[in-house]
Amino acid sequence: MEEQRERGSEATKYRLARAMEECMRRMPVEAVTVTNVAETCGVTRQTFYRNFLDKYDLINWYFGKLLERSFEHMGSGRTIAEGLERKFEYIRKERVFFTAAFRADGTNSLKEHDFEAIMAFYLGVIEKETGAAPEEDLRFLLELYCRGSVAMTVKWVLGGMKEAPAEMSRRLVAALPEPLRQLFARLSLL
Repeated sequence: MEEQRERGSEATKYRLARAMEECMRRMPVEAVTVTNVAETCGVTRQTFYRNFLDKYDLINWYFGKLLERSFEHMGSGRTIAEGLERKFEYIRKERVFFTAAFRADGTNSLKEHDFEAIMAFYLGVIEKETGAAPEEDLRFLLELYCRGSVAMTVKWVLGGMKEAPAEMSRRLVAALPEPLRQLFARLSLL
């Protein structure tokens, strides 16, 4: 029974997220109200508030789910380039949400969430393949690279995603600092 209720709650959250996305097609995030989302979804405001604190809580939750999926796509590639290309294809598919989310006030938390996810992804790959966490200098370079990668992803999204996912992937791989490039080459990830 408890598991069934949780599944129902997750389904409601996804319905609310899709309603939020629909509202974002018609107006900027700042103009969207909880009432707009609830009415679009066909639920009451009370149902909305049982699931989320406010519209930004909903946005953060959904953004987290989309990032998880984008990193699943990224992790399905055999090389970093393939993984990045799949991630950019997924972001392009979910363009309405990513564009609105990166434009909204308070996007710093979304950008930080993206950074944390990509940093954890690369740390996980390195630790899995080498059996150890990267040394401090390499970790510093990885953080610098990941922060730059997030900034360029945001620029790409807000710029209308003109470059193909393959081109974005190529550019990000080309931007790898040399010590990271050498490590990823040694691990057969390039």
